[in-house]
Amino acid sequence: MTTIHAIDPGVLESVRDKGTDVSGHPVERSVAGGGEPLRCCLRDAVEGERLMLFGYEPVLPPSPYREIGAVFAHAERCDGPAGTGYPGDWRGRSQVLRAYDARGWIHPTTRVHDGSDPEGVLAEILADPAVVRVDSRNVAYGCYMFTVTR
Repeated sequence: MTTIHAIDPGVLESVRDKGTDVSGHPVERSVAGGGEPLRCCLRDAVEGERLMLFGYEPVLPPSPYREIGAVFAHAERCDGPAGTGYPGDWRGRSQVLRAYDARGWIHPTTRVHDGSDPEGVLAEILADPAVVRVDSRNVAYGCYMFTVTR
């Protein structure tokens, strides 16, 4: 069984309250044009929703593979993901499924998938006992989308 993880609500509240990201840069606030991938609730934004864009560093052990990238989230607290499965709005989209080992190093099972049968591809990657997590990332921009664990 796998678990899909959005960005931790505590991290989101901290960014909202402080108005700065992990690097101390100001949060960019905007109004959605529609389609922006929201990492708080794992769906695409609807036109007119208030958003924030900020630098996010996925939680990994200290390693050379830690990185910070821009992500969108609601500017105000939301209810989080609607379900526990693969995000419906993102089904069918090509994604990089970046596997990590316990050291926080990228594992060779990392791959690009075409968006069809993401659960099957994730199961194949997580079948390797050395893989402790998989981060889904946007193909074009490389930004973090969500994390999958066993």
